[in-house]
Amino acid sequence: MSKFKKKKGGELPAISTASLPDIVFMLLFFFMVATVMRDNTTMVENTLPAANQVEKLKKDRTMFIYAGKPNSQYKNLGTEGRIQINDAFVSLDAIQPAVFEYIATLNEELKDRVVVALKVDENTNAGIISDVKQELREANALKIMYVTSVSQDD
Repeated sequence: MSKFKKKKGGELPAISTASLPDIVFMLLFFFMVATVMRDNTTMVENTLPAANQVEKLKKDRTMFIYAGKPNSQYKNLGTEGRIQINDAFVSLDAIQPAVFEYIATLNEELKDRVVVALKVDENTNAGIISDVKQELREANALKIMYVTSVSQDD
């Protein structure tokens, strides 16, 4: 005559999945914020020379130009040093238009402060770099920096 009855089986209740979408979206947003996207795929060998007086600069107004021999995926292009801007090999004639195109994408206050960063393999012929610098002079991109690795010797 009691109103309360005991359950016959000792089964566990089903797990609630109501909060599962919240957890999935929280993880998704975390990885979207924490992940760094790579801008360019380096198509040239790029062993940077070492330097002992290195300074880190902001990348908000920096255009990168890579130079070196094509890496193992692009050996069909030969073993001579090549120039890479963004994700393509370019000739010397294409450097000036690439600089002008990059400057056009910047905010107005950064256009006159563009820095061209040269990421040059340590075994690259200096003549290529001299030619690149000449093209940059003609494009009036006079602020140039060389990207190096930090030397362990002090």
